[in-house]
Amino acid sequence: MGRSRGGLTTKIHAVVDARGLPIRLALSPGQAHDASLIDELLNGLPDGAMLLGDRAYDADRIRAQQVERGGWANIPPKRNRVGPIVFSPHLYKQRNLIERFFSKLKHFRSIATRYDKLGDTFLAALKLACIRLWLRAYESST
Repeated sequence: MGRSRGGLTTKIHAVVDARGLPIRLALSPGQAHDASLIDELLNGLPDGAMLLGDRAYDADRIRAQQVERGGWANIPPKRNRVGPIVFSPHLYKQRNLIERFFSKLKHFRSIATRYDKLGDTFLAALKLACIRLWLRAYESST
């Protein structure tokens, strides 16, 4: 856990697919920048993937990395960005998938209240919750 203005906190970083199901998870201290774990999160993703992120991920390095992989980073520009970039507000609406994923995570009581003190055990609980989300998405309706 890291110290931030709100006290001892941990940030959950996630990558989800087009259905809103988690692919990658990572934890960082509360005071760490959002883009600090971007390399860990994007390694191993298929080439040509489109990255949708919020303004915290607006960096030339991240955009260049996605172009090298044959993909595209649709990230809104920071307010202090000097040069113009290509950004589609229409495609950016699909970013609600990650917000809905985090909302689903908060339905798990142990995740929402953070009972686990150690990062490894909290990450394990997150992964178990993600497994339940995957199973729920593929369970039979009969």
